[in-house]
Amino acid sequence: MGSNNEVSLRVAEARTRDVGRLIVRIPQRYMRVLGIEPGEYVEIVGNKRSAYAQVWPAYTDDEDKDYIRMDGVLRQNAGVSIGDVVKVRKANLRSAQRVTIAPVGEYIRVDPDYLKRAYLLGKPVWKGSIIEIPYYTGSIRFMVTSVTPGPAAYVGIDTEVQVREEPVREMELTMPRVTWEDIGDLEEAKRKIRELIELPLRHPEIFKHLGIEPPKGVLLIGPPGTGKTLLAKAVASEANAYFISINGPEIMSKYYGESEAKLREIFEEAKKNAPAIIFIDEIDAIAPKREEVTGEVEKRVVAQLLTLMDGLQERGQVIVIGATNRPEAVDPALRRPGRFDREIYISMPDKNARKEILQVHTRNVPLCTEDDVKEKICDPSDVVNIDEIAEMTHGYTGADLAALVKEAAMIRLREAIDVTKEIDLDQPQIPPEQLARIRIRMRDFLEAMKYIQPTVLREVIVEVPEVHWDDIGGYENVKQELKEMVEWPLKYPRYFEELGVEPPKGILLFGPPGTGKTLLAKAVATESNANFIAVRGPEILSKWFGESERAIREIFKKARMAAPCVIFFDEIDAIAPARGLRVDSGATDRIVNQLLAEMDGIAPLKNVVVIAATNRADIIDPALLRPGRFDRIVYVPPPDANARFEILKVHIRGLKLADDVKDGNYKYLRDLARRTEGYTGADLAALVREAAMLALRETIRSNTNQVKPVGIEHFEEALKVVPPSLSKQDIARFEEMARNLRRTLRGL
Repeated sequence: MGSNNEVSLRVAEARTRDVGRLIVRIPQRYMRVLGIEPGEYVEIVGNKRSAYAQVWPAYTDDEDKDYIRMDGVLRQNAGVSIGDVVKVRKANLRSAQRVTIAPVGEYIRVDPDYLKRAYLLGKPVWKGSIIEIPYYTGSIRFMVTSVTPGPAAYVGIDTEVQVREEPVREMELTMPRVTWEDIGDLEEAKRKIRELIELPLRHPEIFKHLGIEPPKGVLLIGPPGTGKTLLAKAVASEANAYFISINGPEIMSKYYGESEAKLREIFEEAKKNAPAIIFIDEIDAIAPKREEVTGEVEKRVVAQLLTLMDGLQERGQVIVIGATNRPEAVDPALRRPGRFDREIYISMPDKNARKEILQVHTRNVPLCTEDDVKEKICDPSDVVNIDEIAEMTHGYTGADLAALVKEAAMIRLREAIDVTKEIDLDQPQIPPEQLARIRIRMRDFLEAMKYIQPTVLREVIVEVPEVHWDDIGGYENVKQELKEMVEWPLKYPRYFEELGVEPPKGILLFGPPGTGKTLLAKAVATESNANFIAVRGPEILSKWFGESERAIREIFKKARMAAPCVIFFDEIDAIAPARGLRVDSGATDRIVNQLLAEMDGIAPLKNVVVIAATNRADIIDPALLRPGRFDRIVYVPPPDANARFEILKVHIRGLKLADDVKDGNYKYLRDLARRTEGYTGADLAALVREAAMLALRETIRSNTNQVKPVGIEHFEEALKVVPPSLSKQDIARFEEMARNLRRTLRGL
């Protein structure tokens, strides 16, 4: 492909790690044809202009392809898009004597020497080229205004770099702010959008030749923060199209006919500047279902939009992109071929997608690496592991991850200013050496996760329970059963797929009050790194007809988005009693029906586990207690002597104990565990608390500075005050109930 001094290659997008480095990657066989070594310079000849870059070998999986990988800035400099063919030839560049650069847009004071040392050294420059310099979690753009000697050179050690203060404003309009490399993952959506939008705008002749109409509209559907607006911006940048953005409420006017006139003007402007993209964000706000809205304005706006998109008048090379997270609220007449031809669903990012998104957002962020550990800038425990963060951020959207990176950076900055005093804000300019030592650490990300919650779960009451298996004394069999049923399917889904085993969907924890059912559910969520939605039964009930069922639907919808997720229904008997037994409005019957449909209906429940807790399993609707819904019923019995000893040990962890309690490897506590028959975990917690309060009372009365430790006498006194919750008859009743439930499950 090409002569000895020139080869033709097809443009592909750069990988995240190469963005902003002014490098291209081409297969080694073409490097040999051109007679160049890694790190040397090449000229990329585009349709209208040329660009220069350092060349590096292609990635292993690209070696057999005729690709040249380059980022959005280089593509714009060369005037090409993804899929175009460019000529590549060797460039014999010399070191520049002087390079002048000017900011594009707003001016930010930057030290030219630091700029040269940190980012420009070895980089090719030519008049009119754009370079991106990392800045905080984004970047600043500069335009090269002059190079001596020209037309192109590279920045060497002796090159003088000058930064002009007046910005180059007119360039802002033509340079893209968002390129395909700025979008982590979403490969499928990017490919579809390229086919549906970029191709018809850049090569309408293909569609004319085939005799088919290019798509007129694309509707992007997905949860908030997954990158719908970003995709629209990127496609406008990459297709070099005129871009008009409509924000729903801006259109609306109180004057009759004004709203429709504004819409007509926008479409007229787009037609004059074709090829053009009209982007309507939150389209459900200006095009709701006509039969459901009461206002006349909304109905007329929808009608006007319908005629503009597919009316008698041609609209030429104008493509409409709509974005919404409520497709069910958009007027159905818009969702048909000729208007929005295609609907692209953008789902929540999975682990790999989250990793790519994090790589995009940490591209210009100084993270703590192994090299920093060698230079003693960071500790080994501070090295940032992107894979680990991606694993922990279930349910986070792209916007959440961007916020997480910013929050982690702010936490580190706050510490550097207020705690370690690494940065002195009184200086007119902070020296680059000081800044270079500030690295974002793994602990900053973990701290940031406490403040940045997944968007999807913000409305639902979400706890991040910090309860581990060690915090629950005894119950080894119950713990093991829960691990197998919940933790394993969420942690090792591959094994379940390979074996063809369907993990359980629901678990019912049943037992006397105070035995630790809620605690077990919290530990499951913590240990499996899953999101946790806690639903307290009575909260679901509403006086409005249909609201209770809607609440159940919303909970399951959000759990599916934030998967892997554990939904925990506490006191489920309050919302799911046996149908037909209650004489009320029938709300609980409808809630049961909704629960049945959600747990084992047509919509799959993937990576969502439902855990319910109750002490009245006998009144729960029997349809819930069957395989496919609550597959397993786990009886949480009152603790035996061994379990009681383990529970006491958990609760005395932070206490100051007298030696007589500790003696003989807690001999007294073992004896106490034997004597507390009928006590539940909650009773034992109350017993320990009462003993500690008695010791505290004595300390305050004795008026000394010495705190009195908790001794045997305090526990003995507490025993008289805190009685057991369960009698032998209660325990017998619960065990009989457990036997009956197991019979129900087996269908006996």
